[in-house]
Amino acid sequence: MIFSLVAVMLLGVGVFLFPQANGAAIAIILIICITLLIVAFKQSNDTELSFTLTFMHLQYHSPTGGWVTRWQNISEIGPATISKEGWHQALPWAGVKIKDYDEFLNTICPRIASEILIEQRGLLILAYKQLTPPPHEIEDMLFDDAHYITSSGKRMKGLLAMLANRMRYNRELLGYDFFISEDVLDRPINDFIGLTRQYIAHSR
Repeated sequence: MIFSLVAVMLLGVGVFLFPQANGAAIAIILIICITLLIVAFKQSNDTELSFTLTFMHLQYHSPTGGWVTRWQNISEIGPATISKEGWHQALPWAGVKIKDYDEFLNTICPRIASEILIEQRGLLILAYKQLTPPPHEIEDMLFDDAHYITSSGKRMKGLLAMLANRMRYNRELLGYDFFISEDVLDRPINDFIGLTRQYIAHSR
């Protein structure tokens, strides 16, 4: 934003001092500066990624939406790992295993479902590469859009069905349904896991 403002001022001074300058070039530079200024202003006003932990639930917030799940619907939160040559290699993600998919999926909009599918597919690919032979083809797991029937009989389709199916594959290969990246946390992943486990214990 500061760069854009300084560039606009310098451009104004340049036009004043050199009135014979090329008008088309000045217009292009001005449009670029204004565009950068708008982008910078929008980014400065975006809501940061964050979590809310209350005695009742865990909630994720982002500029595009979020999700929420009650502590009582979480059966386990732990570090994500993959087995490699007999060793468990830790990943910078926390895994979340839930009891009722319906309750969780009903809090998610398609846009957030799409973000989860894209951002967390690398974990599934990592786990897939360690299996010999793998139980499914990787394409079938990544793009499984078969309709998902909830326990209450509701039929989900589209991105929400893909997310429900992905959660089943995640649990099969990684032990958890979905994951939280250390990048969106305000503390190390193990500290976050320890804190959430305290909330889960107090909710029971």
